[in-house]
Amino acid sequence: MNTANPVLRVRDLIVRFGEGCNYCLQGAALEKGRCPYCHSVWALNKVSLDLYKGEILGIVGESGSGKSTLLRALYFDREITGGEAYISEYKDGEKNIFEISNQQKRYIRNQKMGMVYQNPIMGLRMNFSSGGNVAEKLIAAGIRNAGSMTERAKYLLNHVEVPINRIKEEPKNFSGGMQQRVQISKALANNPSILLLDEVTTGLDLSVQARVLDLIKRIQQELGISMIVVSHDLSVIRMMADRTVVMLEGRIIEEGLTDQILEDPIHEYTQILVHSLL
Repeated sequence: MNTANPVLRVRDLIVRFGEGCNYCLQGAALEKGRCPYCHSVWALNKVSLDLYKGEILGIVGESGSGKSTLLRALYFDREITGGEAYISEYKDGEKNIFEISNQQKRYIRNQKMGMVYQNPIMGLRMNFSSGGNVAEKLIAAGIRNAGSMTERAKYLLNHVEVPINRIKEEPKNFSGGMQQRVQISKALANNPSILLLDEVTTGLDLSVQARVLDLIKRIQQELGISMIVVSHDLSVIRMMADRTVVMLEGRIIEEGLTDQILEDPIHEYTQILVHSLL
């Protein structure tokens, strides 16, 4: 892991539902992320973090803490209210990606980032073939050569342990674990520098979870991709993450090396979280 320069810098990211009022806009105390006066919900409240080259950053927190909202904001699935983010491989890391055109946002989604959703239906076209799903991502990046797309799809599907003889089969016929592997291959289609993974093992059998996690870890080691892994399961974070941030009510309340967070948490909420889930 190279900690010299972040691959991704996020500063003071806000996602708020509601206009806000003089009380909450001044940073006053909220009630579970909600303003007691105007009832605006602060899903993300000035979140800042760095992601380094070759690093897996874990994000944990209870349901509604903002961890999935953070990933969707970074992937432009969710409109933000305020804040900045910079990708080192885009405009030399000097352009706030939330201020660029929709065309450039699509470029980042197709070239610089990949996303693996908790529910494969959000990341795959279930009526396309598994190979067609990979090709869709390639086409979005401007590739038009059918032979190249087929070879790339075969390579990636094989890499994530999807049998090549199922390349023309639709993901709707696959198991949940197999659908997640097709999603991963699609997300990797254009060699992104950043991969976002949102609760990718939720709902899978334990044996399938282990295989998917082993696969993700192996891909990260082979390709050196930087990853953000969101999970409510601390065993997943322990296995995967180099560093971990803990979120509560739209804020980051603690961060550090994963071993330190899980073995010697400082914040009272983190202590409760660790003791209740480990």
